[in-house]
Amino acid sequence: MSSIVFALAKGRLAEHAMKLLDEAGIICDEIKSDMGRGSRKLIFSSEESKTSFFLAKAPDVPTYVDYGAADIGVAGKDSLLEERRNLYEVLDLGFGACRMIVAGREDMRERLRRGNNFRVATKYPNIALNWFARQKQQSVEIIRLAGSVELAPIIGLADFIVDIAETGRTLRENGLCALEEITPISARMVVNRASMKIKHARVVGIIKKLKGILRETQR
Repeated sequence: MSSIVFALAKGRLAEHAMKLLDEAGIICDEIKSDMGRGSRKLIFSSEESKTSFFLAKAPDVPTYVDYGAADIGVAGKDSLLEERRNLYEVLDLGFGACRMIVAGREDMRERLRRGNNFRVATKYPNIALNWFARQKQQSVEIIRLAGSVELAPIIGLADFIVDIAETGRTLRENGLCALEEITPISARMVVNRASMKIKHARVVGIIKKLKGILRETQR
């Protein structure tokens, strides 16, 4: 049986992914026992299920899968859209649901609809540029930030932000609101293109098991 390597986005996505894989019979006791202890260990393996797992920052998961360091990856759709790697996206896993939005002050809504030459702060420059310049034909200057992008329109650094939002609470508490939705976001499973050929039977078997489980939970 071919061994399969999984790259999982650290945090809640990894925890949800392991629960789902556990239901599919892909069990790794080492990672399950480690997750609740706040350990810094990154690589886990299971001889029983012929699998190994490593944890990575979400934006790095598509890169690991693209270069073949992992056969299968689990990361948010936001990371996949931003990194634009050459992968097979095979499953929407449903968890980690949120929205990619354009946000700003309510009094900027009309300017967003009609204006140009915006400054947009974001952790997702590729997504933001694609939305404004290519889909809406609006000229923008992208300001890449690593921290709380909500600060940018408050202090006048940017007109708008592009970010993910789950409940919108942080926006409301800072006098901002969602002005446009770019796309819904959730956890996705991706597969390395070579692995899909070389380890086809094993990879497709995993996909089919997970599809069945997801179908049952949606009933």
